[in-house]
Amino acid sequence: MTKTFVSFLAIAVTTPAFSQSNPGQPTTDAKGDTIVVTASRSGDATPIDLIGSSVTVVNDQTMQDRQVRVVSDVLRDVPGLAVSRLGAVGSQTQVRIRGAEGNHTLVLIDGIKASDPYAGEYDFGTLVADENAKIEVLRGQQSALYGSDAIGGVINYITLTGAEAPGFKLRAEGGSMNTFSGGARAAGVSGNLDYALSSSYIHTDGYPVAVGGTRDVGSDNLGASGKLIWTAAPNFHVTAVGRYSYTNADTDDTNNAYGTPGYGLIVDSPGVHFVNKGLYGLLRGQLDLLEGRWTNALSGQIADTKRTGYDSTSIGAPVVAASGDHGRRVKGSFESAFRFGSDAVQQRVTFALDAERESERTTVSQYGAFLGWRHTTNIGAVGEYDLTVDDRYALGASVRHDGNSRFADDTTFRVQGSAKLSAGTRLHAAYGTGIKAPSFSELFDYYVGRYIGNASLKPEKSKGYEAGVEQSFLDRRIVLDATWFDNRLTDEIATAYDAFFVAHPYNRTDRTKQQGIELSAAAKIGAGWRLDASYTYLHAPQKVAVTTNPATFATGTFDGQAVRRAKTIASANLTWAPEGQRFSGTLTVRYNGRQNDVFYGYFPPLLINERSFTLVNLNASYKLTKSIELFARVENLLDRNYFEVYSYATPGRAGYGGARVRF
Repeated sequence: MTKTFVSFLAIAVTTPAFSQSNPGQPTTDAKGDTIVVTASRSGDATPIDLIGSSVTVVNDQTMQDRQVRVVSDVLRDVPGLAVSRLGAVGSQTQVRIRGAEGNHTLVLIDGIKASDPYAGEYDFGTLVADENAKIEVLRGQQSALYGSDAIGGVINYITLTGAEAPGFKLRAEGGSMNTFSGGARAAGVSGNLDYALSSSYIHTDGYPVAVGGTRDVGSDNLGASGKLIWTAAPNFHVTAVGRYSYTNADTDDTNNAYGTPGYGLIVDSPGVHFVNKGLYGLLRGQLDLLEGRWTNALSGQIADTKRTGYDSTSIGAPVVAASGDHGRRVKGSFESAFRFGSDAVQQRVTFALDAERESERTTVSQYGAFLGWRHTTNIGAVGEYDLTVDDRYALGASVRHDGNSRFADDTTFRVQGSAKLSAGTRLHAAYGTGIKAPSFSELFDYYVGRYIGNASLKPEKSKGYEAGVEQSFLDRRIVLDATWFDNRLTDEIATAYDAFFVAHPYNRTDRTKQQGIELSAAAKIGAGWRLDASYTYLHAPQKVAVTTNPATFATGTFDGQAVRRAKTIASANLTWAPEGQRFSGTLTVRYNGRQNDVFYGYFPPLLINERSFTLVNLNASYKLTKSIELFARVENLLDRNYFEVYSYATPGRAGYGGARVRF
């Protein structure tokens, strides 16, 4: 298998190439309707109302209306998603889809698989928003398309091309907590070259994350990207993508002095911080034959992430590098799609081959961990068939077989369908299976004496279905959707602690489930009014050993809603942006229901029930001229005090303002 991988990779990195989703595809079709590239391996963009799986697209205009600076914030408005951040901007941020874990979400950035190979998931705290971008969220098991990680779904963050958003833009803003944010973009089309270069930066002094603390926890966050699309010939296109991210964020330690007041809680920790660097690249080339009916694409991509934590070995000791890891993923893909049929009956057959090698090493360890490299290779073959009849009925099926150097081979599949009926009614449904391979951090002992990995871990597996109905009115000016989903997870990886408080990962023998309802509404009301709303009900029981009585240290098993996943989440965004007017504004309301968490000041941990909270943001902008725009926003307008993660304080009311210049 290793020889096969090396041979395939050598071809992929020396030939113009394509990735598993087409980063050069536009956001909308010629009619202005929303199209999605994430739902197929063909590289084609599919109209959103012909996809059986649940898809939400957060377009560029939405990102601008809500003045998104941190990508994870706008994901709170997507049905089925739960977001939790450990404190201030730049801190570790997890996104859970339909009750799955954070590492069950596959994250693509302009077609590049972006998760940290060492940790096995993507830290959304490191992703600042570009000036022009969109997000596609494909929910449900998608391993038949993308392999490991896509148990809960796929989040694809896509920067817009030069043709979609041409021109030069500069943005600068400042505000609460000594925050400064800036952005720049240069994009356009010159001859046969489409180019888009952008960079965004956020600095904040932050606020005290430790409850009752005084130390501000701040961060510096930088993102820079470039996308070039070269049309070498009418039927041959080359796309190159590069991205760099840098985060330097303060963190606070946990009080580990047993028997002292506040044991187990977050405490002020001067000088403690981490640095995360990510470098991502992709080269993609596509050859169109038979008047575009047969396309062949070849790609090479790389993701290289380094993370170093700086801490002190004892109170008063100098801060030094205390932990660190380095992960690298090199991947090559080939995709071939053939289209046939008539205008009324359109068919497409796609074949894809992925060859991937993941590597990791612990770079810094104060506990004597192994510092050498470890590797895993995987080769996956995908077959996909799609049928569309009269642009009203769509059916799709895909199957994937993965051969892995460390785990047993596995086969996943997916089927989906969509049917537009009369009177604006659309039915959609999907069924699929998913797989998630254990991460290196779960397999091996990166903290000898504190955490001992389990090299015998098996991949987690999932299967699930969804069924929904969409109803539109007034020529789709109002669109309502309701979807029921039901998932089952087996061989879930959990962590057990022995009598010496040493952690050991293992595969659970029972089966966990996630069920729920997702509701969404989009309406264009009157002159310039737009409403977007979502609601999620989630039933995700989880069995956890907990301390049931902190006074007597009695223990037991909790069987209830999984931690950091509220049963109910809702959001609503009301925007007023009349055409031709200088002023526009958006009111955002986000509700997070009661949710469970655990407190490790006890062994086993104490179950905590966090109260619900509602946050209100208000944004406004005013166009001085065609080129100059002023804007302002207030976050947490009502100054609510709440917790997303136990013991981590959240920010109060904050205001920001700035200007954007377009050339």
